[in-house]
Amino acid sequence: MSEDKIFADDKEKINDFEFGEETAQVFDDMLDRSVPLYRELQRMIGEIANEFAQSDTNIVDLGCSTGITLLTLNKMVEKNVKLIGVDYSQAMLDKCKKNLIKGHVKKEYEFLCRDLNNGLVIKNASVVVLNLTLQFIRPLQRDLLIQHIYNGLVDNGCLILVEKVLGNDSVFNRTFIQFYYDMKQRNGYSELEIAQKREALENVLIPYRMSENDQMLHRNGFRYMDIFYKWYNFYGVIAMKM
Repeated sequence: MSEDKIFADDKEKINDFEFGEETAQVFDDMLDRSVPLYRELQRMIGEIANEFAQSDTNIVDLGCSTGITLLTLNKMVEKNVKLIGVDYSQAMLDKCKKNLIKGHVKKEYEFLCRDLNNGLVIKNASVVVLNLTLQFIRPLQRDLLIQHIYNGLVDNGCLILVEKVLGNDSVFNRTFIQFYYDMKQRNGYSELEIAQKREALENVLIPYRMSENDQMLHRNGFRYMDIFYKWYNFYGVIAMKM
């Protein structure tokens, strides 16, 4: 695993964060060091997916990046399903394909290079995963994507949504964000790296409040929802179609 050093050097100009070749090469390390309890979160996603997966359906990972979640799903889902990985970055998909081949994935799988801002036709899915992906979709396009997910789920299928969020009460936001930066420093990131990445993400990652995400799920058809993961300014919710 290559170490993430993208923002280690002082840059004269900070460009918007991109999921290109440079990021793809270090993305696994970036996730491990930047997402709280990431490996436990992966286990939870696999556990939930196994519970809701239905034989002869699709499991769709939207924003599959380098394939960590797809590898988790392949390992933990016992039923006969097809894995579909979707990402707009061809560099990520190329790395994902290599990782699935290296991981000796036996389940049928397919990759789609798509910009989720334009929506996506989803069919015969028993599980859809949005793991730290919806926050990168333009706000005006998020409802459309959730509609497409709901329409593409079979009955009793589920959406697993994990997001970086704003607190419902803004009084805690600053504290939670500081705790998050403290975690990143414990994981080896410098203050410079944290500051430069924050600037790069400013116009790219737009978080919602938890309540805003819940309302969006509800108005697009989901009636049964619950939080399964929460760490300061990160949360995961499962939403079921019935």
